[in-house]
Amino acid sequence: MAASRTATRTLRALRTSTRPALTAAPRAAFRQGGRRLYSSEPAKSGGSNIWAWAIGAGALGAGGLWYLNQDGASATPKVFAPKFDDYQAVYNEIASRLEEKDDYDDGSYGPVLVRLAWHASGTYDKETGTGGSNGATMRFAPESDHGANAGLKAARDFLEPVKAKFPWITYSDLWILGGVCAIQEMLGPQIPYRPGRQDRDAAGCTPDGRLPDASQAQDHLRNIFYRMGFNDQEIVALSGAHALGRCHADRSGFDGPWTFSPTVLTNDYYKLLLDEKWQWKKWNGPKQYEDKKTKSLMMLPADMALIQDKKFKQWVEKYAADNELFFKDFSNVIVKLFELGVPFAENSERWVFKTVNA
Repeated sequence: MAASRTATRTLRALRTSTRPALTAAPRAAFRQGGRRLYSSEPAKSGGSNIWAWAIGAGALGAGGLWYLNQDGASATPKVFAPKFDDYQAVYNEIASRLEEKDDYDDGSYGPVLVRLAWHASGTYDKETGTGGSNGATMRFAPESDHGANAGLKAARDFLEPVKAKFPWITYSDLWILGGVCAIQEMLGPQIPYRPGRQDRDAAGCTPDGRLPDASQAQDHLRNIFYRMGFNDQEIVALSGAHALGRCHADRSGFDGPWTFSPTVLTNDYYKLLLDEKWQWKKWNGPKQYEDKKTKSLMMLPADMALIQDKKFKQWVEKYAADNELFFKDFSNVIVKLFELGVPFAENSERWVFKTVNA
């Protein structure tokens, strides 16, 4: 892991100094640093007893909780209102565990945490005000069993020890904080965060079909994202998250990574869309594309729609040419996604957390 993290920091230095692009030569160098920074191979097939918590976050608004000391029933109830440092401690705990299992995917839980935060938020419907990150209803069936959420149990289970260590944080806030942490620790932009989400029960589960279907094209993408309140530019900026992670044949049915650096956020997703020659993959699985040169990368039909549609393509070209622009727009739109439908307290403050390993 030390060599992997050293390579990651080297990549950060290259990005901020000599980068205009992560092309073949830099990739060849980082390939020697381990699976974490370069992967084109197929995917490999407790609670705290210190406090008894009396009532939920709604008691005091954003993050405020009542609790009782377990030492005796006569203990005086006290108020715990978590501050920035408390949330930074949660962030640090998540960051410290992201790479603890080197054999998980490409050596990091970061991508699947981003996907959990994304899918928890992407169910929002602006017309009805339902769905979104406020509730963490993916804890329950039927939402946990929706096809688009296949494999996200790994992310939810990863965060359970964090929840046990910091029982005052809601699942809703924890899942989004996990996504924020993962993006920043994978060398992405700063993602401002604010707490205030409250957990709901199974009655709040959203119907299936609110998340994007990767097998569909531009009309479907617009239907899904317009429902949440996004425009074409924001759709393309959000799609840049596909620079991270990979698909799994035993989850979505699709297989493979989008980029050569699936645990480092870059604008390479857009560059590859434009610069590589893509062909249909011949295999016993759903329709997906593979790069003609190495046959190690993949794109989904929904990805290719971004360059087949003229309005989408102009933004793909802009982000491919300018990583700073992509980072700026991605940060803005992911914050918007993570906050859809959340009844934050008036004048609530957004925080930017310090990175740990980046």
